[in-house]
Order: sequence, then C-alpha cells, then structure tokens
Amino acid sequence: MSLTRCANGHMFSTRKHGSTCPYCSMVVEPGAKPDNKALARVADDDKTMPYLGETEGIEPVTGWLVCIEGPQQGQDYRIMAEKNFIGRAEDMHIRIVGDNTISRRNHAVIVYDPKKRNFYLLPGDASGLAYHNNEAVYTPVELTAYDVLQLGKSTFIFIPLCGVHFEWDNSNKGKE
Repeated sequence: MSLTRCANGHMFSTRKHGSTCPYCSMVVEPGAKPDNKALARVADDDKTMPYLGETEGIEPVTGWLVCIEGPQQGQDYRIMAEKNFIGRAEDMHIRIVGDNTISRRNHAVIVYDPKKRNFYLLPGDASGLAYHNNEAVYTPVELTAYDVLQLGKSTFIFIPLCGVHFEWDNSNKGKE
C-alpha cells in the first residue's frame, strides 16, 4: 500500500484517494516532500480531525449500502442526504465498480428526505432494473432497515443511520 503524507500531516492511500488528501482536500504532488514547518505546526495544534463546531465541508452520512453478493462483496457505500445516484461512472454519488451489468449512470437513486426522515429507492433512467426485496422497482419504494436491493448481479443490504431515532442537528442550516 502506498501511503502519502500531506502538508497538514495526514497519512492517506494514494491508490484509493489519488493525490488529494481525504481529510483536508489538499493536493499532494507525486514525490513531493511535506514541509517540516507545516508538520510541526500540526503537531503543536494536534489537529488531525475536526473538533465539535468545526464541521464546515463535512457532509454527514445518513446510511449505508453494504454489498453482500457480487464483485464488491463486503464493500460499503455511504448514503448522504437527498438524492444519491447509483452507477459505475466516476461522477455517481454511489459508484459501484466491477459489475458491468450495473448501468454506468443512474441505474437507481436512493433518496434521504431529512424533513420526513425517510429513505426511498427510485428507479433510474437507465435500462437496468433495480429490485427491492425481490420485487422490481417501477415507482418510488420506501426503504426500511435491512431491506435487500439488487442492482445488476450485485446484492446489497440497506442500513439506515438517520430516521426517527437519530438525525443530524441541522438547526444552523437553512436559517434565513
């Protein structure tokens, strides 16, 4: 595994994240050495993770899909608030690689509605079908914990985080 350290002192895998630090979004040039002054500053501040109140730029997870069958078995995929487009293309919110029977773009959509605190599975506008508990999805279907979704030759379990029992505090968002 090739690990790289950004100028802020974060260690990350360049194979997984490319040249952009997943913690601070700093781009690291290949083969570049981090500035020792920057590393000393980070050590002095001891800030590698945001503290409470310093969440700007963090998009909180609302749930997960976990692949239980298929080429990506064991892989989890984060579900964020609002629409999450699923496909194989790099610009999809949930990118599933290795299963060429999943459409490149918009095979299906998972939506989390933060006002109603519900998750829904919507059919995509691609040619492939999505299945919810072995039933083809033609119209929006509400998701509940441990529902089984099938896309292409892959099978997933839906795991919610947000809902009636928990919600991220959005009291500062949307105030006018």
